[in-house]
Amino acid sequence: MKVVAAVTPSTGAQFSVETVELDEPRADEILVRIMAAGVCHTDLVARDGVMPITMPAVLGHEGAGVVVRVGDAVTKVKEGDRVALTFRSCGGCARCKAGEPAYCATMPALNYVGQRADGSKAISRDGERISSNFFGQSSFATHALAYERNVVVLPDDIPFELAAPLGCGVQTGVGSILRALACPAGSSLLIAGGGAVGLSAVMGAAIQGCHPIIVVEINEERRRLALKLGATHAIDPMAQEDLTDAVRAIVPAGIDFVLDTTGRPQVLEAGFMSLAPRGVFGFVGVAPPNTKPPGIIGRMVMFGLTLRGIIEGDSDPDEFIPQLVQYWREGRLPLEKLVQLFPFSDINDAVQAQHAGECVKVVLALNE
Repeated sequence: MKVVAAVTPSTGAQFSVETVELDEPRADEILVRIMAAGVCHTDLVARDGVMPITMPAVLGHEGAGVVVRVGDAVTKVKEGDRVALTFRSCGGCARCKAGEPAYCATMPALNYVGQRADGSKAISRDGERISSNFFGQSSFATHALAYERNVVVLPDDIPFELAAPLGCGVQTGVGSILRALACPAGSSLLIAGGGAVGLSAVMGAAIQGCHPIIVVEINEERRRLALKLGATHAIDPMAQEDLTDAVRAIVPAGIDFVLDTTGRPQVLEAGFMSLAPRGVFGFVGVAPPNTKPPGIIGRMVMFGLTLRGIIEGDSDPDEFIPQLVQYWREGRLPLEKLVQLFPFSDINDAVQAQHAGECVKVVLALNE
């Protein structure tokens, strides 16, 4: 079928909105009419060649929409269901069976390389097969193919533009605090970066009752927003002679938990040096290639420190996304304060606005 998609024609190139051909759903596939799609930093680093997907490609991994058709083997959803799309997992490996699908043994193959598990690609452009199936969806398009493991049924009350970011950015930020780090009430927390993931982490920290909640962010508007969302302190790192000293001025004994969403080596080092004894450092930011972990082993041993990589906030989407929707209903996850809606055709302008710090979370409106 013909669909309109934002194609990345070559590594680092701007998106090109054009008509492509999408395969009909196979027995295990779900055809979704995409109503909204979030733009995540991971889409942009994939476009820029950091991930193994080859160009041309259709990216996008925070889709939300309506099921149009399902393959014969699909039982989880039916035509007309409202769904959020998220990362794909196999369901059969040890980690999936343990309820940890974010660490699926086949996570790279199912999500990052731009093809089905059998090596085929679901999208054609001018007769040429191009990379598809990004995070099991490629939702920068009016329609996408997804799978039972990466669709979650949505209730009628949450708008698609608020549901879309739940698929990655929001569940990563909130999940890092509630699930991966499991910060207890009253624990001190430092969040490096005030983008969509970092500010989602702030909301998660407020839900958990962390105190203090310190955000490190360059952009002044995002620092203000962080305080509105529950942060107790917001630090401009550019205004500090020594970032570690600035943090320890607030919490002299050190920080119980640090979450980095920036991947910046200087920030990583400052976060490490801010840790209290038995402190835990969680990493979700995409760091430059070959970046080494911060700190030294001697300090880790002396103070019992833990370094922890985190994918998708340790989320089990079928369980966690409904939980996030409930937090939104209760007013504890005010997603509308993060989201700015753009027409799909303005995807390049939207990316630029996000990059410039003019908005926090870009969501594209499709199929209007």
